[in-house]
Amino acid sequence: MTVTDGRSLTEEITDILVTNCGLDPDAAAREPAASLEELGMDSLALLELTAVVADRWRVRIPEQAARLSIPAVADLISRRADPPGHTENSIVIAAPLELVWSVTNDVAGWPDLFTEYARAEILHTDGDTVRFRLTMHPDENGVAWSWVSERTTDRATRQVRARRVETGPFEYMRIHWTYTEEPDGIRMTWVQDFAMKPTAPVDNAGMTERINTNSQVQLAVIKERIERLAGARPAAVATGGDDA
Repeated sequence: MTVTDGRSLTEEITDILVTNCGLDPDAAAREPAASLEELGMDSLALLELTAVVADRWRVRIPEQAARLSIPAVADLISRRADPPGHTENSIVIAAPLELVWSVTNDVAGWPDLFTEYARAEILHTDGDTVRFRLTMHPDENGVAWSWVSERTTDRATRQVRARRVETGPFEYMRIHWTYTEEPDGIRMTWVQDFAMKPTAPVDNAGMTERINTNSQVQLAVIKERIERLAGARPAAVATGGDDA
């Protein structure tokens, strides 16, 4: 997390401690891993830091923060100022449940369903759980992002739960898909819960915006492709219902 002038949050906290709490900047530079207590910050200094942080970032620092280093305090503030990401996006697909379920859960066929994936490699299957590697098309910098995920389908409850095994820039990523029948078709809903690592190039809020934008694009593509497939199928197959 960086502040508005481009400095790191660690630098900003250090400046607050120097300006408001009497921290010796040379001591902080010599011992970056030292705790606030070891740097001579007493309870009054911590109260002053708490007040400034609460005013600037709307984050409350616990009393135990005195035992943390300045970078650790910055990380604590960053996490509390940037809560975990949560997105929910859905679309209604005018097609039978059997078709929607089978097409969207055919992981090996995802490159033909999603526009963002170049390859989907099945690594291991155990009952209803599949482990696979996804590789995206190269981005604007020519980087083809790739990671391993695990996905478990539950046909009886019409739910799917997935998680990233290789998390990359995420601390964690959990995904929950649900399918519900409505008068106009099947509503497919994607819920994603995640948190970004402090070293990630984007924070939780930024990734939330990216996921929401991309999910709407991909859901629209999936809807169009499945509805086109449903229209091309014979009526007896297209209305197969839940017996598959």
